[in-house]
Amino acid sequence: MSLPIKAAVARQQDGTLTIEDLVLEAPRDTEILVRVVASGICHTDLVVMAGHLPTPLPVVLGHEGSGIVEAVGSRVTKVRPGDSVVMTYNTCGTCPSCRDGAMSYCHEFFPRNFFATRADGSVALATGASPGEKVHSNFFGQSSWATHALAHERNVVKVEARGDDLALMGPLACGIQTGAGTVMNALAVTAGSSFVCFGAGSVGLSAIMAAVVQGATRIIAVDMHDNRLAIARELGATHTINAASDDVVAQVKAVTGGGATYALDTTGLTPVIRQAVEALAPRGTAAVLGAPAPGAEIVIDNTDFMSSGKRLMGVVEGESDGDTFIPKLVDLWRSGWFPFDKLVTFYPFADINIAIRDSHAGTAIKPILRMG
Repeated sequence: MSLPIKAAVARQQDGTLTIEDLVLEAPRDTEILVRVVASGICHTDLVVMAGHLPTPLPVVLGHEGSGIVEAVGSRVTKVRPGDSVVMTYNTCGTCPSCRDGAMSYCHEFFPRNFFATRADGSVALATGASPGEKVHSNFFGQSSWATHALAHERNVVKVEARGDDLALMGPLACGIQTGAGTVMNALAVTAGSSFVCFGAGSVGLSAIMAAVVQGATRIIAVDMHDNRLAIARELGATHTINAASDDVVAQVKAVTGGGATYALDTTGLTPVIRQAVEALAPRGTAAVLGAPAPGAEIVIDNTDFMSSGKRLMGVVEGESDGDTFIPKLVDLWRSGWFPFDKLVTFYPFADINIAIRDSHAGTAIKPILRMG
């Protein structure tokens, strides 16, 4: 039986979202109905709204949802009604990457997350007016900018949280696990090493906190905004550099005594990626996770790159297995080692367009919508 819900619908590129009354299909035998408590706003949502990724309109976005399971399909065994869950990225479960435990590199990552349909091409949302306009759903296996969402066993993670704690957990599903996971999983930053992060938004600040957890001793944040650099220092950065100042690479090398062991670019800007590589020490590793403009190409000094044994790697979702990594981040937060709650600003669902504006302006580092 279908369910009446409210959802934020994107109907045009760079347009204002409208809160609409929609109808959500009942869960199929492999699907999970979640009452959404809260959902984060991620840079990826904004990139889709700008038309830079192949997501069709009209669509309900949102991919950092947390909530309570209300119903499950007949083949679902992972969770049951009443469980608290975080909804993360979706995967196929059968490709070589998934079989190897490298789910973030699923061969079907784009269709499962950005095409906003089920695998069979169907959608689960429609307007209530007869005959009912179809609205694209299943964005990142959830479309959680709504009061209810359909998810899957592959992308729900059970968490021990209720109330305000559960409302806080959604961003662990993407932005925060991406920054932290890149440091802890992909780069595997070692104790006593040096780490520089280009960009101090929610992803970069999560990486800074993770570098503290890993025991890095020189942690450098680079950003254009002094207020974000101040937050980076509060969260554990030992040094900060305003990117508008002269010769950022030289400053990193001065702080680290010749170059950083690890570097991370969160901006997706190709000149910044070059700086990240140039700021490395010999045999250092740089990771790239920012979403670039379509067709962007990375240009580096090949002589420097080759002769110094540097490495450059792309990273998706922090190379994280949500079932194990998200609970780990929750435990670190509860023990005081990963205070990601300091990044968060809550907004009522009705104020979603204000939250998006504040995200663009940089006045909110990690907006979270309360569905109420």
